[in-house]
Amino acid sequence: MSAEKYRILLVDDDRGLLRLLSMRLTAAGYSVNAVESGEQALAQLPLFRPRLIITDLRMSGMDGMTLFNQVHSRNPGLPVLILTAHGTIPDAIEATSRGVFSYLTKPFNSKELLEHVSRALKLSGERVIGPADTASEDWRKEIVTRSPLMDNLLTQARLIADSDTSVLIQGESGSGKELLARAIHQASPRAAQPFVALNCSAIPESLFESELFGHVKGSFTGATRDHPGLFRAATGGTLFLDEIGDMPVSFQVKLLRALQERVIRPVGATDSVPVDVRIISATHRDLREALEQGEFREDLYYRLNVVNLELPSLAARREDIMLLANHFLKHFPEAARRGVTGFSAEAQEALLFAPWPGNVRQLHNVVEQSVALSTTPLIPVSLVQRALRSESADLPSFVDARNQFERDYLTQLLQMTNGNVAHAARIAKRNRTEFYKLLHKHQLNPPQFKTQ
Repeated sequence: MSAEKYRILLVDDDRGLLRLLSMRLTAAGYSVNAVESGEQALAQLPLFRPRLIITDLRMSGMDGMTLFNQVHSRNPGLPVLILTAHGTIPDAIEATSRGVFSYLTKPFNSKELLEHVSRALKLSGERVIGPADTASEDWRKEIVTRSPLMDNLLTQARLIADSDTSVLIQGESGSGKELLARAIHQASPRAAQPFVALNCSAIPESLFESELFGHVKGSFTGATRDHPGLFRAATGGTLFLDEIGDMPVSFQVKLLRALQERVIRPVGATDSVPVDVRIISATHRDLREALEQGEFREDLYYRLNVVNLELPSLAARREDIMLLANHFLKHFPEAARRGVTGFSAEAQEALLFAPWPGNVRQLHNVVEQSVALSTTPLIPVSLVQRALRSESADLPSFVDARNQFERDYLTQLLQMTNGNVAHAARIAKRNRTEFYKLLHKHQLNPPQFKTQ
């Protein structure tokens, strides 16, 4: 790994000190960008993407603490080192209590500076370059990106990988939640142990306990042999629970107990079994809304959501679109057989400005379909447009289809009953409390359906 990886942004309105710091850090093998104001530093953040910021505390215009606050709100995992004069040491101490990594009192020597830099880079999840040490990014090699949003997210992911803290990944369908979960596992001390994934929306309610906790032979009809379950399959490693928002409420209390006590009891067994797994969960749903509707337990939510990572949509990281498209192209054997080498300029423009409701998964499918139909080295825009149209016509997911049905059904009932909730609930054979929850879920207002 080259020293280019270790980018440091220097901020000081003292040009002499700025030159001196740049020389010392450059000589130590770091890549340095020096600016003279906090405003310039903020403008450089998405372009330079530093691993550390070193800033003076007192500057004309934006001071060091204002700069820290703005940086911290965008990327809480990026360490900031404050430079301070003797008279402002109390201010610097106060800054460290608010999250600033550390402070250096002027004047300082090179050894002291480099020690602080080394410790800060360790904090940011980066290994510091040494004579016989090469930092590795194998943990994130499957994530193809040059987006500052993703870079910030991966910095946070690397920070939390070393612990056993539960992580909740939120993001739209197809945005790569399982890929991020696998990366966290690969960066963790559990990397040599299993990574086991379960999509909660794909499991019938009656099979949840057996699937996760296992069962013993003869415990129910069809249990012809012992089944260890996914908790034990993931022993020592990571259990990834995708679409956790679709887990039945009836099983949520059992999962909570297993996480609290770190033991499970297989279906039909009399003895509990200790388990050692790290839980990473993911959802595209708004779990806060699910809490309000009684569809998700609050205590389980806080047990799973110790650290929250928000995965950006593909539309929010458009600089990655062609990077990903070309990556997929290179990995399709069909492209090599057909001699397909890239996309025409018009095709690239179509890819860049498509809405991508299906995110990275949709992009993968569009590229694959375009490759399969291409008869030229450069994929023409017509094939990309055709693939985009067919993708948008795909069947919705089960959850989306169910929500659409519920919304249409409730709307029809309210229209039939002129907004009379009691009458509508009787037709639906649901009690009024449950019916009101459904109306709230779909943001339907009964008075709007009353005949004027």
